Amino acid sequence: MRIDPELAATLAAIVDEGTLDAASRRLRITPSAVSQRLKMLEQQLGRILLVRAKPARVTEAGEAVVRLARQVALLEHDALLGVGIDEAGGTRRISIPLAVNADSMATWFLAPLARLSAGHDIDFDLHRDDQNFTARLLESGTVMAAVTSEAAPVAGCSVSPLGVLEYRAMAEPGFAARWFPEGVTTEALGSAPFVDFDRRDTLQHEWLRAMSVGQEGVPRHYVPASNDYALAVGLGLGWGMVPLLQERPGLVPLGGPTLRVELYWQQWNLRSELLDTIAGEVAAEARRVLGGTGVTQTASRPEPPRRPGRAAAG
Repeated sequence: MRIDPELAATLAAIVDEGTLDAASRRLRITPSAVSQRLKMLEQQLGRILLVRAKPARVTEAGEAVVRLARQVALLEHDALLGVGIDEAGGTRRISIPLAVNADSMATWFLAPLARLSAGHDIDFDLHRDDQNFTARLLESGTVMAAVTSEAAPVAGCSVSPLGVLEYRAMAEPGFAARWFPEGVTTEALGSAPFVDFDRRDTLQHEWLRAMSVGQEGVPRHYVPASNDYALAVGLGLGWGMVPLLQERPGLVPLGGPTLRVELYWQQWNLRSELLDTIAGEVAAEARRVLGGTGVTQTASRPEPPRRPGRAAAG
């Protein structure tokens, strides 16, 4: 059995755009033609590939087809360049979906992408998620590469270290004076409100545990955006774990441990010049900002220990 690349690309377009109508506009065909292609592919494979909702959701079987479609598009792009049809000569632009955590996006990740877009006809499609969950987007075929805290490679992927994001517990001086008049004690931490990114953010909880404080019952605010999170701490909404790269003048450190989140770059294990170029530019920026080595490594599949995470939805 052979999967028609055009039909697979149609499924990927539906997943990317969210609806059949939006996919039809992207593919420049009618919605009816999109529906017919999807029906034909599902009949050929004997599998339901898409949950027809808003937005459309791919099934587990559909994930494999979407992954194939993205791989074919990437290899085709490289092949066209390899035979001398360069981007300036009319090669169509290619979309590169990547996953990244919010704090990396807010501090260092966008600069290398800007440099890459200046020299290549690339449309970057960024997916924000917690660094502990971005690897799942690789497994599903949603993205081609990801910034992740997972040191063990996803099946079919290579992995290389990027460096470390460091976080310190910080507060605005007025907030610290109000809530910690006798110092940052266990009792004071039990009642002082803190800022959580969202309900998957564990950094503040890890720090509280290190300070022998249970986080249950401690007041908290939710601010689900990286720059706004740092701003909320700076305005005195609560204390929070702020990346060293985002520390603002005047913030008061609360002491305790500095939390270190090791970051890795995982990408599909394809011989793709474009994907390798992206990886090289990202690694160079990581070496400059995070002190990463950028040395590619392979590893076995054991589940690595969970690291403190900062979710990035919103």
